[in-house]
Amino acid sequence: MVSINENAPIIAKVKIEIEADPETVWNILTNIDAWPKWNSDVKEATLQGDLKSGTQFKWKAGLGKITSVLQNVEPPHLIAWTCKTMGINAIDVYKINPLNGKTIVKEEESWEGLISRVMHGRMQEILDNSLKSGLESLKAEAERVTVAKLEDK
Repeated sequence: MVSINENAPIIAKVKIEIEADPETVWNILTNIDAWPKWNSDVKEATLQGDLKSGTQFKWKAGLGKITSVLQNVEPPHLIAWTCKTMGINAIDVYKINPLNGKTIVKEEESWEGLISRVMHGRMQEILDNSLKSGLESLKAEAERVTVAKLEDK
């Protein structure tokens, strides 16, 4: 299993509790093509094949176009990918776990490379804000879907 580089100059770790089951959270998170519908930070996203290790996906967030490669796909508990963009080597890992009828999502990401060392403070702030915002958007979408499912019953 891939994990973040604990020695990277920039590391962010965030966690959120979501009022939804792990499968709902997993289905939203892994439907990469739909990211722009619920995460305003993502402008476009396209999975270039099946959801499995080795598959690439291309996406745009902020000013950067990013090509990522799925490293680990373990439904509905773990998804991890790596990417290189704008001189940054990134590793991003999501862990999804049930807890008392809810779901805890932990995301960890590391950045290394020249830009992450030279612009450390600003890049750390960008990553921290990005991860927090992304998990808040995931929570809102998963809880919206859960409420809609309950209303349909």
